[in-house]
Amino acid sequence: MTNIKTLGELKASGYKSQPIKNELRNNLREKIKSGKPVFEGVHGFENTVIPELERAILSRHNINLLGLRGQAKTRLARKMIELLDEYIPVVAGSEINDDPLNPISRFAKDLIAEKGDATPISWMHRNDRFFEKLATPDVTVADLIGDVDPIKASNLKLSYADERVIHFGMIPRANRCIFVINELPDLQARIQVSLFNILQEGDIQIRGFKLRMPLDMQFVFTANPEDYTNRGSIVTPLKDRIGSQILTHYPETIEIARTITHQESKLDKIQSDLVYVPALAKDLLEQISFEARESEYIDNKSGVSARLSITAYENLLSTAERRALLSGADKTVLRLSDFMGIIPSITGKVELVYEGEQEGAAIVAQHLIGDAIHTFFPAYFPKIEKLERADAKTEYTELVDWFFTESGFELLDDCSDEDYRAILDDVKPLENLIQKYQPNLPKDDAYFMKEFILWALVEYDKLSKDRFEKGYQFKDIYGSYIGKL
Repeated sequence: MTNIKTLGELKASGYKSQPIKNELRNNLREKIKSGKPVFEGVHGFENTVIPELERAILSRHNINLLGLRGQAKTRLARKMIELLDEYIPVVAGSEINDDPLNPISRFAKDLIAEKGDATPISWMHRNDRFFEKLATPDVTVADLIGDVDPIKASNLKLSYADERVIHFGMIPRANRCIFVINELPDLQARIQVSLFNILQEGDIQIRGFKLRMPLDMQFVFTANPEDYTNRGSIVTPLKDRIGSQILTHYPETIEIARTITHQESKLDKIQSDLVYVPALAKDLLEQISFEARESEYIDNKSGVSARLSITAYENLLSTAERRALLSGADKTVLRLSDFMGIIPSITGKVELVYEGEQEGAAIVAQHLIGDAIHTFFPAYFPKIEKLERADAKTEYTELVDWFFTESGFELLDDCSDEDYRAILDDVKPLENLIQKYQPNLPKDDAYFMKEFILWALVEYDKLSKDRFEKGYQFKDIYGSYIGKL
C-alpha cells in the first residue's frame, strides 16, 4: 500500500479509512482473539489495569490513567501505539494529517478540489502518530489549540478574517493520532475548559473563527490522585467527558517488582559479568520499596516510585563494581554492606513527613534497609522472640556467645573478597546456622547469607553494629556496654 502515491490510486486499491478509535478497537480485537500479549513489557497489571484498559479501548473511550508516580501510566499510553495500523495515508503537505478520503482542513479540501485524483498522498507510520504533552501551568490555549499567525497573514497578504492565517496548535496537528496529556491537573482550569468541545463534539474553536473541524483523536490523560489537592484539580465537566478512569497501582509481589527492576535497569554486560548478585539480595532490594510505602517517616500519599528500585539496583551493582576495581578483582559477589551505596537512590525519591525530616533522609534510608532485613529474616531462619528468659538458649546463643568471647570483628567496605570470606569463615556459628537451616544454598550465596544473619541480629538487638570511616564493626551488644563501663 505504501507504493500508492496519489488519491486516485488509493481509491482504486479499495482502501477504506476508519476513525482512530475504531482502528484501535479492531486491532485490539484481533490481538485478543489470537492470544497475543497486548501490553507486552508491563508487569503486574494482567488481572487489574490491563483488562480495564482493554474494555475502555473496545468502548472507544478517551481514558484517564489515575495513579501515583512510577506506576507505568505513560508506558501504558505509549504501548497503545502497537494497536494502530502500521501505516495510514495522509494528504501530502497537510499540517493536520488529513485523511485523503475524508479531508477536514481548508488546505486539503482546496488541494483535492484542484488536483482531484492526482492529489499526492504520503504514508504515516504508527510511531509518528503519538503526541505527548506534559501539562505545566504555563501552557496556553494557543499551544494546544492554535492562534492567528500575523506573520502568515502578512506573507500571504491575507486578512485576519481568512482562516488560512490560523497557526494550528499541538492538538489539531495530532489529528488521527494518540494524544497524551501528562499530569492533567497541572493545566489551569481555563485551559482545561478549551478541551470540552474537542472531547465531546470533536471540533475546535480558535479566536473568532467559526470552524467546524471534526478532529479524529484518541486522548489519554494521566494524573496523580494527590494533584487534586496539591496543585490543582480536573474540572468536573472535563472529567464528565472522559469515558473511562482507570486506577493504576504498584507491584503487589516481590517477584513482579524484581521482573520490572531487571527489565528497566540500565546495566551493561561488563557490569553484569563482574558482579554476582545473590537471589536474596534482589528480593531484599525490592522489599525496601515495600517498606518505604508503609514507613511512618514517608508520606505514602505521594507514593514511592518503581524507579526507586531500578536506580537503587544500578547503584548497588556500581558499588560492588567500584570495590572490585579498587582491589583489582575480575569478579566479585555482592555484599550486604554494599547496600549502603543505594542510599542516594532512596533519599531523592521519597517525600518525608515531619518525623522523617527530623530524622534526616539518609537515616530514614538506613531504617528502610534495616526494616527490609527485619521482615525477611524469619523466612530463612527461626524467628527471634522479643522477650526471652535470661538463661534461655536459642538457635543464636552460640553465635552471640562467640561475639562476647572474641570481641567481634571489623568488616572494611573495600576489603578484598579473600579477606571478606576469611573474616566470615572465622565465625564458625554462622556456618552452623546455614548448614542447619539453608543446606541447599548455592555456594556463591553463602557469604551474603552470613552477613545477612549478622545484620538481622543487629536489627533484633542481639548484636551491635557501629559505623566507622572505612567499614563496620560487629560486637556483642552487652559486651560493648560493659566495655564502656
